[in-house]
Amino acid sequence: MAFIQFSGLALAFGDRDIIKNGSFFLKSGCKTALCGANGSGKSTLLKIIAGELAPDAGERSIERGCKLSYLPQSGIVHRGKTLFEEAETAYQQSASMLAKAEEISALLLHSKDDDANTRALLAEQHTILQTVEASGYYQRKKNIGIVLSGLGFKQDDIERNTEEFSGGWQMRIALAKVLLADPDILLLDEPTNYLDIEARAWLETFLQNYKGAFVLVSHDRYFLDVTINEVYELFQGKLTHYAGNYSDYLARRAIEMESLLAAYKAQQEEIRKNEDLIRRFRYKASKAAMAQERIKKLEKMEIIEIPESLKKIDIAIPPPPHCGNIALTIEGIEKKFGDRTVLSGVNLTLEAGERLLVVGVNGAGKTTLLGIIAGADTDFAGNVRYGAGVCAGYFTQDSTETIAGGESVLEYLEASAQTALVPKLRDMLGAFLFRGDDVYKSLDMLSGGEKSRLALLRLLLFPLNLLILDEPTNHLDMHSQDVLLSALSKWQGTIIFVSHDRSFMEALSTKTLELTPKGTNRPSLTEGKAESALGTGGLKSGAGSRLFYGNYAYYIERVQTENETGAASSTIDAAPAAPLKNNSAHQFREEQKKTEAARRRLEKEEQRLIAEIEMLEKEKRDAEHELSQPEVYTSGERVQSIQHKIHTLNAQIEEATARWEALG
Repeated sequence: MAFIQFSGLALAFGDRDIIKNGSFFLKSGCKTALCGANGSGKSTLLKIIAGELAPDAGERSIERGCKLSYLPQSGIVHRGKTLFEEAETAYQQSASMLAKAEEISALLLHSKDDDANTRALLAEQHTILQTVEASGYYQRKKNIGIVLSGLGFKQDDIERNTEEFSGGWQMRIALAKVLLADPDILLLDEPTNYLDIEARAWLETFLQNYKGAFVLVSHDRYFLDVTINEVYELFQGKLTHYAGNYSDYLARRAIEMESLLAAYKAQQEEIRKNEDLIRRFRYKASKAAMAQERIKKLEKMEIIEIPESLKKIDIAIPPPPHCGNIALTIEGIEKKFGDRTVLSGVNLTLEAGERLLVVGVNGAGKTTLLGIIAGADTDFAGNVRYGAGVCAGYFTQDSTETIAGGESVLEYLEASAQTALVPKLRDMLGAFLFRGDDVYKSLDMLSGGEKSRLALLRLLLFPLNLLILDEPTNHLDMHSQDVLLSALSKWQGTIIFVSHDRSFMEALSTKTLELTPKGTNRPSLTEGKAESALGTGGLKSGAGSRLFYGNYAYYIERVQTENETGAASSTIDAAPAAPLKNNSAHQFREEQKKTEAARRRLEKEEQRLIAEIEMLEKEKRDAEHELSQPEVYTSGERVQSIQHKIHTLNAQIEEATARWEALG
């Protein structure tokens, strides 16, 4: 059984402890997530496990012959080979072993049959050939096809030179090589960053069936939940082990965090009081000594830190300006790149306040459609009409091109923000991972990921009523994703978005538009193609587009039903050029509207009850105050009347509170 173990692990960068006396154990069957706040040292720990970085202290034990493969977050570029040739380098060790076996064969030609050296050579050769056979070397062509297909490469990509692929696809090539190497232990640092939903689903299935062990860093909750069986958390330099999937870890961690949060709040209150006293008295001669004593006390205090997820930060998106009931109408959209049709017969009417998720396989035209809707692409056939009063904002990964110059991050936002939002900008920047002195970085000093986060945050500061968002969660950690999701969920405007984060898609979407390039099906590179967790549901030749009246979870359910029955669901319009008309879909939409109307009625009733309870409690306080007045006691009848009133108010408050609780 392959294993790797660390004990007494320690690493510091300057005066900051990344890991303090950490222990880590991994064996076959361990499917491990490495969790922690952004910047806590997860990638650093992966490099230590991979042997690429030496710790300051600690012991490392690894089983002899244990094979590790490591995928970093970014920075890998391939050149000089075709895609297939590069993927084949994953079997380089087996190829070298076969060359060694050939050398042994040459030696055996000149050896004696009963010689001890001959027997040793035969044993060595036998071991080599067995190892090569077990590595899948002789099935490498099929395996390469399965993995490349699963990660989204097409048949036409096989003979392309690797330097032709963009940065994201370069990382897919690197991931393919790591998976094809079939190591005993896989180390994957953000492997889903450059994958679309189909490739993620395929990787989920691959990892679920993986017989070795792996360590995974990811910000995709759903991906973690369905792939792992244990968590190591890195928090304030301490490495802690939790059994179970990611949801189990969150539940246990929440309980542990209660006491930490209580201590944190108490300490913050103590710090506030001391700082207030210091400000008031440090320049008064009679109190200066006491102020200095408090300063020394604060300096010696060991500050309690809490995870970013416990810091309640809200992004105050400006309320959307008023607009008509119809936010967007698109008719007969068609888009071609040369002879290739990407979009065909796309029709859609979107009401104000709806949240449309656009899905489809890689190359289906999701980003292209968003660019057309936003007005960034005008070379298409068909019509796009905004409703009355609609003002749109568009976020894409290319939104960073205009972010440059010597001004600071904070200055850049202050120039765009409404006056009321300026005091909140520091907190909002913190939610988007600009913390401490990061807000004073000049724009020219920012990385691509930092510019992307800044561009998204700046867009959210404008008073818009239609947001068009292409991969808004890229470069955000889980806490930042939560903050963004919370803000968008509360916002009353219309949203059209593309995402590869399943949890985000399910939580935000109310409708789902599926795109399929006309005349295509999901590509397969070999006969033994990998199956996606989504299957190929809905990807009929010439399908064009289909609208699903439900969120992403509903869409997945309908697609799975199609896969099982072999036919399109009766509640889904499969015709590419007409809006959905059948009664079942209409009924579903009407039910959805009734549910939303009922929810709004309940919310109004809840607000009415809260106001009633507050009014009754105020009357009770007034009566209690009246009862406390000395002059009241001169009249027994008056005392009795007020006490009766308080008793009645208590009963009314209890009854109103019970109704409020039942309503909740």
